[in-house]
Amino acid sequence: MTRTKHLLAAAVIGAALGAAALPGSATAAEGVELLEHRWSFDGLFGTFDRAAAQRGFQVYREVCSACHSLKYVSFRNLAALGFSEEQVQALAEEYTVQDGPNDQGEMFERPGKASDRLPSPYPNPEAARVANNGALPPDLSLITKAREDGPNYLYSLLNGYEEPPAEFQLADGMNYNAYFPGHQIAMPQPLSPDQVTYADGSTASVEQMSSDVATFLTWAAEPQLEARKATGLKVMLFLIVLTGLLYATKRRVWADVH
Repeated sequence: MTRTKHLLAAAVIGAALGAAALPGSATAAEGVELLEHRWSFDGLFGTFDRAAAQRGFQVYREVCSACHSLKYVSFRNLAALGFSEEQVQALAEEYTVQDGPNDQGEMFERPGKASDRLPSPYPNPEAARVANNGALPPDLSLITKAREDGPNYLYSLLNGYEEPPAEFQLADGMNYNAYFPGHQIAMPQPLSPDQVTYADGSTASVEQMSSDVATFLTWAAEPQLEARKATGLKVMLFLIVLTGLLYATKRRVWADVH
């Protein structure tokens, strides 16, 4: 895929995802029944599928990152997805980061470090708006927290493009999406089969890419999810044991009371 195609695809998918965060947008509760995808991180014992999250990061890098930032994620955070220290450093060095000022009081550019956050594709919001016809591409760090049932919403939205029913009146310049409120969305279908070439050889179907990028963005929004679940489980076990001890103590203390 050429650089131009990547930029176009990035603008499209990002705008579609960004629409999820707009205040006042309709939710699934307003009559749009979302697809129920099976996520590895669901449930009390759920964990992130590292392979899926790494593939999702690849989709983000090759499609979304041309227009959308991930400003709350540092390169070193990617180690939690299974990347080695060497891989993290190599990824960081592929980017150029602005730093400074130097001894002459000037800003300068250097290769990225593991401690750097993923750089924004634009130097400032004004430049982003100029490049996107006045629209500001949203940061994707917390996008799955911006909508109720965020992972399923993103998965459904990215898989929801289809031909409208014969009786449906589609406005000019709009596209039909079965899971978008009102079913009319200005963004054309953002993902197409084999849009990326997965490093692990997985088939890059629309369904697979949608699932993978939703998994990655869910991790980006809540990287401590697994630790939180583990802590909650320990607390529950402690409360169960404590309840048993208190009950046994009560029985012993009041054993002679009739």
